[in-house]
Amino acid sequence: MPHSWPTCFLVFLALISFSGCQSAVTEPAPSDYTYFPLEAGQYSIYNVQENVYPRRAASTQQNYQIKEVVGDPYINVTGQTAHRLIRYRRSIDSQPWQADSVWSARIVMNEAIRTENGQDFVSLLFPVRNGLSWNGNRYNTGGQDEYELRNAGQPFRVLEKSFDETVTVVAQDDSTLVSQEKRMAVYARQVGLIYKERTYYQFCTNSPGCIGKNQIDYGIQQVYRIQTYGKE
Repeated sequence: MPHSWPTCFLVFLALISFSGCQSAVTEPAPSDYTYFPLEAGQYSIYNVQENVYPRRAASTQQNYQIKEVVGDPYINVTGQTAHRLIRYRRSIDSQPWQADSVWSARIVMNEAIRTENGQDFVSLLFPVRNGLSWNGNRYNTGGQDEYELRNAGQPFRVLEKSFDETVTVVAQDDSTLVSQEKRMAVYARQVGLIYKERTYYQFCTNSPGCIGKNQIDYGIQQVYRIQTYGKE
């Protein structure tokens, strides 16, 4: 007859197993949240470059600056703590800032969420690690959009500034003979977003002489590069 274990011993084994499974769940380290800091008065100023290629028209380039200031915390309509992101715009350093828009951001459990133009995007997931992926459109109706975290803890240089620890989030990086689509963002510890690129190019395919030469037929590219940051 098989040996019968006492009930109390079986319960003890079950508790040990449950405890072992629980310990395997990785909790975000507090320092991970510093990749997405939300402190009232914190600001970042970005140099923004836009290249626009209209169909059958001359391309244009526009340069301007965006300043983003973190506002005081408040309780949003879902009962979660969020911060307004007050955004300003100007063309050059010597001009006064003009009000541009108000977005918001919040951290809920292991998700860093930005609300841009009324749409929620999961910008980062914690704890940060290479290969981590998630649906950036989880809280909007935009359809599945997989983000992937790369280069965790690696340095990154923007303009003349070097940041020792950053993470890169890639939403799209596709290039073919007929098009190029790229969406990526880089975050630095204690700073937040330091670089963002959105590119969509459709290449020329209407003649054999232009195919495969990356000759842009139409499209747009927008690049954010952090210029300075601090606290007001």
